[in-house]
Amino acid sequence: MDGQTLERYAKLIVAVGANVQAGQTVWIVAEPRAAPLVRLVAAEAYARGARFVDPWYFDPLIKRIRLERAAEDTLDFVPSWYGRRLRSLGEEHGVRISITPQVPPGLLDGIDPERAGRDGLPAQRESFEVINARTTNWTVVPWVVPEWARLVHPALDNDAAVAKLWEQLVYILRLDEEDPAAAWQARLEELHQAGRRIDAMRFDALRFEGPGTDLTVGLLPTSRFSSETPGMQTVDGIVHAPNLPTEEISSTPDPHRVDGVVAATKPLDVSGTVVRDLRVRFEGGRAVEIEGDGAGALRARVARDEGAARLGEVALVDDEGRIGKTDTVFFNTLLDENAASHLAFGNAYAISVGAEDRDRINTSAIHIDFMVGSDDVGVTGVTRDGGEVPVLRGGRWQL
Repeated sequence: MDGQTLERYAKLIVAVGANVQAGQTVWIVAEPRAAPLVRLVAAEAYARGARFVDPWYFDPLIKRIRLERAAEDTLDFVPSWYGRRLRSLGEEHGVRISITPQVPPGLLDGIDPERAGRDGLPAQRESFEVINARTTNWTVVPWVVPEWARLVHPALDNDAAVAKLWEQLVYILRLDEEDPAAAWQARLEELHQAGRRIDAMRFDALRFEGPGTDLTVGLLPTSRFSSETPGMQTVDGIVHAPNLPTEEISSTPDPHRVDGVVAATKPLDVSGTVVRDLRVRFEGGRAVEIEGDGAGALRARVARDEGAARLGEVALVDDEGRIGKTDTVFFNTLLDENAASHLAFGNAYAISVGAEDRDRINTSAIHIDFMVGSDDVGVTGVTRDGGEVPVLRGGRWQL
């Protein structure tokens, strides 16, 4: 990405993704090689009146060294000040910007998957508390590193793979538009209206059917796919886009009403371990079988706590988004989950249900999305009287 486009990207992150306000503290999490973008984001944040910008660089090679050498019973240890830092940021109503991947996919190849799954960093349990309190405006955005680019484009040499991935990101992020911010506001409004149409149906459940998949996901009485405004809104009324790019509408399912089998339609990156050909069977809301190449990493993560093996999110994606049009598997959840409908193990987002159902949503220390949608997977809404209404067919909205 050339310097001018990178500056446009930083402006988009600060203005639309995080929507930084004057007087806020901005916390940026990234791996060290993302420093050029971190610095431009800092400059834009200060230009908008930020009080302080605090970069936290997470070194993925240190994570690998820990997994290679640390004692088994220490791998799930997280220093207590990590959580205090996040809670303090929430108490101050600050900003969180996450630049991914912080652990490039494939970096943990050769590490026993179940051992790798015990170390969830840089993800932290407290981030879900802060998200559900809606005290911070936050966003997650991508940055290219060579290991990731080579995995996505294995037929290209190092430099060519990096250049190709950046070319795709410019398109996906709408940085090729004359006004990227306006383009994103228009897309967010389209997604908002799609969510409103589904919410109007008041479905009791969604059924996913396709090759290797026959899964019914129950919804709570107040589950909703749209919020008050396009994007997410903090308790202070700050509207922000949690993901850039984003092409999804999502809601919170009933964690005790998920039954059937589902086959992932894309590989899954679990903090540096790539899981392929993932297959999951649910009974009574709980994942009772998790199989696939590298699935040990996921099994270790969903064993973390009681809610980790249940669903905290169901998301729908149509074929109008730009990510799917690239016809590329990105091995990056931020991108792949916005190219295909998906589910998420673990913690749920309280914003997606009414106040009367918030004590029923799933809670966990993890939140791991996995992709289950494709043009071959149909999604049907099940009404409260047992009727069936097509929602997605061939990647197109039916409502």
